[in-house]
Amino acid sequence: MSENTPKLLARVPITLRWRDMDAMGHVNNSKYISYLEEARVRWMLGVEGVSMSDRVAPVVANTNVNYRAPIVWPNDITVELYVERLGSSSVTIAHRIVDQKDPSVLYSDGNVVVVWIDTQTGRSAPLPDAVRAASV
Repeated sequence: MSENTPKLLARVPITLRWRDMDAMGHVNNSKYISYLEEARVRWMLGVEGVSMSDRVAPVVANTNVNYRAPIVWPNDITVELYVERLGSSSVTIAHRIVDQKDPSVLYSDGNVVVVWIDTQTGRSAPLPDAVRAASV
């Protein structure tokens, strides 16, 4: 892996549901964000030492989604997550949504900034060591 290649965090397969479709006959744009959330949560729950119910917990600060091609049902997709940037209290996670059978078909890409906060004070908190270790 080259120095400029982002670290792959996870590849999460997702099967589309009929209810994900909108009146235009393709997956509604809001569902893309749900797929990204599902993939991030699955990744985070797989990081030993991370709990979604700790006093210090992750919150989404920014979401950037580029819609490259419509997704139609029935279909199976894969959400790929990569480390784009590590900060003192945040991680920027690059994402791609691709076709499961043909990963060269790119439906969406972008990134999400996740910040860890102290849930009692609402202030940012240091990125947990377990997340940092899993991201480098």
